[in-house]
Amino acid sequence: MTASTAGGAPASAAYDRIGIGYHHVRRPDPRLAALIQEALAGARTVVNVGAGAGSYEPDDADVTAVDPSRIMLDQHPGHRKILAGAEELPFVDGAFDAAMAVMTVHHWPDPRRGLGELRRVSRRQAVFTWDPQHLPELWLIEEYLPEIRRLDHARFTPLSDVVEALDAHTVLPFAIPHDFTDGFQAAYWRRPERYLDPVIRQASSTFAHLPASVVEPAVARLRADLASGAWRRRHADLLDRDAVDYGYRLLVAGSNG
Repeated sequence: MTASTAGGAPASAAYDRIGIGYHHVRRPDPRLAALIQEALAGARTVVNVGAGAGSYEPDDADVTAVDPSRIMLDQHPGHRKILAGAEELPFVDGAFDAAMAVMTVHHWPDPRRGLGELRRVSRRQAVFTWDPQHLPELWLIEEYLPEIRRLDHARFTPLSDVVEALDAHTVLPFAIPHDFTDGFQAAYWRRPERYLDPVIRQASSTFAHLPASVVEPAVARLRADLASGAWRRRHADLLDRDAVDYGYRLLVAGSNG
């Protein structure tokens, strides 16, 4: 089924530019999936806002996917697909048992309004996001690309503000496993060689927004440090860890009723 458009084509969507081939790198991780599925348990109808390629949607619910990017919706396997932004969801109040939003709030032009829309159209909400104020930060940022810090702190809403806007009653931490399969920014904290791959970087909106003049010298420094063993010496403590908390959180709001 071709995606329908709510209120005409949305404003330019970043993922129309970077979304091609996205699903090959951003493969749902079963551990994060289990956490999200538990938060959505019992919901028969779910709207996935900022749905992208459909990651983490429950198999036992009727899901409606909403995204402002046609490129992303074309990769979505579902049949109910709406081209729209989070701030103006084309549904009546309480239309769904639950709403979900996974690593997408930072892309919304008006996050508070979008979160309000999630609350309006559903009785329960599950939002997976990242806290820009969390420490420690990923070594890649501190040692190679501090430009990411500035970009992400400008894009991501502080966790406390998201909790307030959503009126979340539960905040669940999610430590990133060393073999995490969903290739967002912190996924490769114990596999630094993966950041050398331009395909991997292209699937991260942060990398995709930085100019090559910034990224390529940083990648060259990382490549040299991996070849010399300098990276391994600095981060020997990470090599024995199974997971690290880099500030990713699942927020749950509303009720099951």
